[in-house]
Amino acid sequence: MALTCGLDLGGTKLLGVVVDPSDPSGGPLVEDRLPTPAGTEAVLAALAALIRRLDGRARADHGRAVAAAGVGLPGLVDRTGTLRYGPNLPGVVDAPVARLLAERTGLPVAADNDATCAAWGEHERGAARGYDHSLTVTLGTGIGAGITAKGQVLRGAHGFAGEPGHMVVVPDGILCPCGRRGCWERYASGSGLGRLAREAAHAGQACRVVELAGGDAEDVRGEHVTLAAAEGDTEALDVLRRFGRWVALGLANLVNVLDSEAIVIGGGLAEAGELVLAPTRAAFPEMVLAGPHRPPVAILPAALGERAGAIGAALLAAERLPPR
Repeated sequence: MALTCGLDLGGTKLLGVVVDPSDPSGGPLVEDRLPTPAGTEAVLAALAALIRRLDGRARADHGRAVAAAGVGLPGLVDRTGTLRYGPNLPGVVDAPVARLLAERTGLPVAADNDATCAAWGEHERGAARGYDHSLTVTLGTGIGAGITAKGQVLRGAHGFAGEPGHMVVVPDGILCPCGRRGCWERYASGSGLGRLAREAAHAGQACRVVELAGGDAEDVRGEHVTLAAAEGDTEALDVLRRFGRWVALGLANLVNVLDSEAIVIGGGLAEAGELVLAPTRAAFPEMVLAGPHRPPVAILPAALGERAGAIGAALLAAERLPPR
């Protein structure tokens, strides 16, 4: 099978890889990245430029051309590959990314939500391999998710499935950048962890966390909590225990609806490993419906790291290739 490339567009960087879809054990053959520019035209130009660079390197290093491209986009992407809304990409609204990139590169192009791409990458070549019904949840500044059911990507009626960060878990709770209150990602993302730690600091706790933040409680962020917890600080571990309950609450709601058999945790917070996963696993059985009476749900660390979205996009692009 021909090579395909996948791009993962983030708020600050654009990561691209080239893979061989016919090699299930193979990793990226080529990898490259660019900074993410501002504005629709600049973003499209950067995406097209990176596709050309990846194709050039694939030809030079492996003697094979890229035959199709996939793009993971942060926001609501419909079934035509149009980015309808991207909160972390100011000014990029209702952009027909797949069509415009196909015109600029001459390649078949698939565009999808970035977390959906990451979910497919983990399903095909990562931690969710072997599970037909899985969730891949990315815990970073916000929360995204991709869903597989019966071994296929679940996109919903319009392609918008997989935005659990904006399900409301606290009516009239903390204001979210989306304009609503009480969204799950205000409590279970990296920013949510920082908020919990600042609350503890203002209550006279989390002393080591504050020290790592330079002495000012208002400067405390999630990474300071995980650093202190890695040192064995009991107050930081207590903050993570409370944080794990917020993560487990949202995961349980998702499993109650989807009956997933495995949950893969990715994103920046996944780098903390068991410091985040262990308290989440501990809280999950009491949060999910009939926890003691249903088969256990595996809660696993992501295997592909920051490349999951790009690898998944490249594998989804293979669906655009003509049949052999």
